[in-house]
Amino acid sequence: MRQPPPSHPARDLLTSYFWSGDALRSRSVGGVVLSGRVDVPAPPARLVADWDKDIAERLGLEPGDVEALPLPRARTRWPDYKLCVQAVADWTRGLGLQEVLASSDVALMACRGARYHHDGAQYGSAAFCNLFLSEDRGLDLHFPATGLRMPLARGTVVVFDTGQPHAVIERRSAGFDAADFPPDRDCSLVFLTWELPIENADVARALGVAFDIDPATAAQLDEEQVWRNGAPASVCPDSGRWRQTG
Repeated sequence: MRQPPPSHPARDLLTSYFWSGDALRSRSVGGVVLSGRVDVPAPPARLVADWDKDIAERLGLEPGDVEALPLPRARTRWPDYKLCVQAVADWTRGLGLQEVLASSDVALMACRGARYHHDGAQYGSAAFCNLFLSEDRGLDLHFPATGLRMPLARGTVVVFDTGQPHAVIERRSAGFDAADFPPDRDCSLVFLTWELPIENADVARALGVAFDIDPATAAQLDEEQVWRNGAPASVCPDSGRWRQTG
């Protein structure tokens, strides 16, 4: 399913400055979010128990935290891992992304909700493809710039630009509130994430990304970042609204 942003007469102009080889390059931030649902088997109970133990004892996730879990160890106890990957590969192929998933880095992640943020300062050269593996915990993935909210459950899959602000919030909430994630609530989510190269022609076309929109500024910078309307900006972690930082 393709979820374009709503039409606004004065929508924010977002520019991502990202590393392309040894130089910074400029591009627009794609406003399209691709989402759907694939049929993937539930992870084995012993693997879920292993994840729960890791989350509680090693990661110690606080509300809003997103951290990595060890994927190589999980794969040894996950006979259906290849089926999950194949389901996402088939889905992305159906969107015209060809075989991009097969050559993309993959990681296993856990979160206890997620504050509003963008990932363009670390992953500006990528789009994310996420497959959620946990059962429905009453949480939504929210993209405030588009208004899109999607319930997160096993098999939810999404592709989006890393420069697009997003959060994982309580379904009845209008924003991120740490109080929605009390210690006695089972609200941790586990998901696979792939880094799709944004310079791949199929990925850029699917998300609506245009390149080299501000080469003069890119030539003056020395790190990846996202600007809003021609100036550095950050995202409010509670509301997802952009705010100028310079």
